[in-house]
Amino acid sequence: MEKSKNSRRSFFQKGLAAGLAGTALFSNLGQGLQAAVDRQNPYSNPSDLKITDVKCGYVRGALYVKIYTNQDVWGCGEAVDAIHGTYFLVQRLGNFIKGQSPLNPNRLAEQLRKGAFFGGAQSGVFVAVLTAIETALWDITGKVFGVPVYQLLGGKFRDKIRVYCDTALYTSTNPTPADYAAAAKNAVSKGYNAVKFDVDDGRDPNKYDRFNWTANPMEIDRMYNAIAAVREAVGPNIDICVDMHGRYDAVTGLKMAKMYEDLNLMWLEEPIPADNPEVYKSITSQTSTPICTGENIYLAYGFTRLLSESAVDIIMPDIQKAGGLGEAQRIANLANLYYVPFSPHMVASFLGAMAACHVCASVPNFQIMEWQIYMDTDPLWQDIVTYDGPRTEKSFITLSEKPGIGVEINEEGMRKWAVKDIPFFE
Repeated sequence: MEKSKNSRRSFFQKGLAAGLAGTALFSNLGQGLQAAVDRQNPYSNPSDLKITDVKCGYVRGALYVKIYTNQDVWGCGEAVDAIHGTYFLVQRLGNFIKGQSPLNPNRLAEQLRKGAFFGGAQSGVFVAVLTAIETALWDITGKVFGVPVYQLLGGKFRDKIRVYCDTALYTSTNPTPADYAAAAKNAVSKGYNAVKFDVDDGRDPNKYDRFNWTANPMEIDRMYNAIAAVREAVGPNIDICVDMHGRYDAVTGLKMAKMYEDLNLMWLEEPIPADNPEVYKSITSQTSTPICTGENIYLAYGFTRLLSESAVDIIMPDIQKAGGLGEAQRIANLANLYYVPFSPHMVASFLGAMAACHVCASVPNFQIMEWQIYMDTDPLWQDIVTYDGPRTEKSFITLSEKPGIGVEINEEGMRKWAVKDIPFFE
């Protein structure tokens, strides 16, 4: 590496000496050019860069991909949810791109997607794995050219990315309205200015039928009273998001949207499954509560009808499984044509969070991104990545200015959390 850097320096110095020898100008101009050379990335000519290997590891519900090159530079990417049992898919897709330059993320992603069109459906595990690989390619490209990923995506509209705090109250059994209020106050006391709560609960003792999701009056009261307590606890200036996880039918979804109107929600998330834009449009058109969906929709194609038919008010693709950073930007830009806010779902590590932040910074219609409260303190989330700054401050993540994504995976830290009986970066 040093040899390559010194060679470039020598080239510039010799050229300057030939053209400016004997002049006072040489000293000042030479220093300026040499400083520019010193700022160049120390890796050799990017045109010689080639992918040599693609390896992966699994930690709980996440896939981590690492792409290696012949110049000792690597890139990391993450995918979530639809990744279980995908080790051999990573190997297969990795073999397709070995020997190629990693500096064309869009081209390689399209090559994988189109080349394996009949080898994997364009959703689910195939797109999730593609997402991790594509993200790692952007990471490499930023490192090689010495710029953060947002710069590769066209620059940034903002330096800080606003996040809402999912309080994770869903881990409690039968929480009361007082529990909701306390969780909201706790999040606000930590500096968050937006909170989210799940209100779907299959364990609700008032349910008559575990498999039928038409809410009865007691369930309706539970869902409303919980969020009413949150609004009373935090006041009018804290944003509140409510998630129904796509479990309910249209009757219940519309009823809850109407009931929540007086609570001024930031949004009601997935009151029904995301499969049917016509039904979403029916609900959205009958309520002033903003309706949001998208975490289980893949690629920009999946959002076209929702947007063109004004079926939802806000979209929330999961950047760790929707197709990659380039595809997430395309989704956001598509939504912007319909004046729809872009508010990504995010349950990844800080590697995935910062990768998503680069996309959020690069589009004008970004609204807010998800953050789970346990990520602030759970040892797992601290162990598996390396980052030298604060993660969230007063409901914002400061965008990294380091080359690439700006966050590295910590393989040794990950090892103790790795899923058993699956090869770990082998």
